[in-house]
Amino acid sequence: MKVSEYHKQGLKNFVEEENLSGYEILGEAKEKVHRVRCFIKKEDGKIIDAKFNASKRCKKLLAIADLVCEKIKENGSVDINFDEILQFFKEEKEQDKMKARLEIVKKAVLGG
Repeated sequence: MKVSEYHKQGLKNFVEEENLSGYEILGEAKEKVHRVRCFIKKEDGKIIDAKFNASKRCKKLLAIADLVCEKIKENGSVDINFDEILQFFKEEKEQDKMKARLEIVKKAVLGG
């Protein structure tokens, strides 16, 4: 899928930080102008929801962060296959940029 097609479907997990009652910060990462923060909501020790907030200037970063949050919710943990994310967006040009944006999201999700 292309990033533009993903955006047409709407970002399901983007949230303004003031609307995060009951969530804890999972992590954040910044690289140059790009910034992303990931938040989770837990119930009985299991992740039941994931949201993110990011600088709005990069559609690639927004799409990747949104899909990563979907995978976290599906799995109930941050144990996700990041290669699947790149595969999902394999039609997107500039795969080097996609990999770079994924690394930012990975840092926010996994720390360091």
